[in-house]
Amino acid sequence: MAHYLITGAAGGIGRTLISHLAGHELTLVGRTAATISALGHPSLAADLTTEAGAAELEAFLSTRPPLDGAAHCVGSLLLKPAHRLTFAEWRGVQATNLDSAFLLLQVLAKVPMRGSLVFVSSVAAGLGLANHEAIAAAKAGIEGLVRSAAASYAASGLRINAVAPALTETPLTAGMVANEQIRKAVTAMHPLGRLGTPDDQAAAIAWLLSPASSWITGQVLAVDGGLRTVRAK
Repeated sequence: MAHYLITGAAGGIGRTLISHLAGHELTLVGRTAATISALGHPSLAADLTTEAGAAELEAFLSTRPPLDGAAHCVGSLLLKPAHRLTFAEWRGVQATNLDSAFLLLQVLAKVPMRGSLVFVSSVAAGLGLANHEAIAAAKAGIEGLVRSAAASYAASGLRINAVAPALTETPLTAGMVANEQIRKAVTAMHPLGRLGTPDDQAAAIAWLLSPASSWITGQVLAVDGGLRTVRAK
């Protein structure tokens, strides 16, 4: 039985990952105390976009068993072209996604942790999609962080990778895919002919956390129905 940390555990992918890691010891982190404590595992309500939240996590982990892996299942959805974004909106997307990833990495490098750390990127980090400027920049930053940190901490026994989803059906995207016209258009973009599910992403993350991927680090695994690299028509 391994011990895994899941941040963003109350989201669609985080909740599904919990079920994929059944039988292991889990520590969960989310922003809202009532939501995160209801998930049935030791948990911490903390804002990991802040140094104070990161310090809370570091202190909490000192009371828990040593970690074998961690998954940063954090994301946001704000689709606007640059000229319609306020700077506050831009900074909010960067903080939610990239700042929290960096602060989590800092904490786990200090603990220290051996094993596997998995971040969630996006297909938008490597494929130009209209109106994705804020999230594309944040997730591209995560992919750069993954590659550099994988090099920095390889000798410490810490593997660092990411998954890069395309549109996945979660509570975060429910409003978008509820529009049948948008749903059909976006589905048609994917060579495999469907949208992603939380299970698609959670299964990939669980594999990257496991010893089965023990010779893999510094990689971004596209879990995107072929959108990033395949043109089927």
